[in-house]
Amino acid sequence: MKEKDFAHLTNIIHKEWTGLTVKKHKDVKGLKSQNLRDHMTEAELIFTALAELSTRQIAENDNAIGIKDNVIAGKKGGSVAKNARIELEQKTGKNVITNENYLPPSKEKK
Repeated sequence: MKEKDFAHLTNIIHKEWTGLTVKKHKDVKGLKSQNLRDHMTEAELIFTALAELSTRQIAENDNAIGIKDNVIAGKKGGSVAKNARIELEQKTGKNVITNENYLPPSKEKK
């Protein structure tokens, strides 16, 4: 697979578990060119890892070959994390996806 295929799959997995594309998630956090992972909360990182781990294990189990098979595995893996996210949000009353990030506060012009 090519590098653009990996970016495409990452976006599919991310959208499946968050309901947002990577770009939309960056917009929620007010990020421009920064790396999204560097600005995720602990929960966002954990659910991203769950989605990726689930995808990899499903792809291996299903002997996924090529982009088509891996897109299917990505949707299934992202769904595992989505279901866990929804359950946690229901039990805590708190959203996992937030606008919290690790950017320094912006300096206001005087």
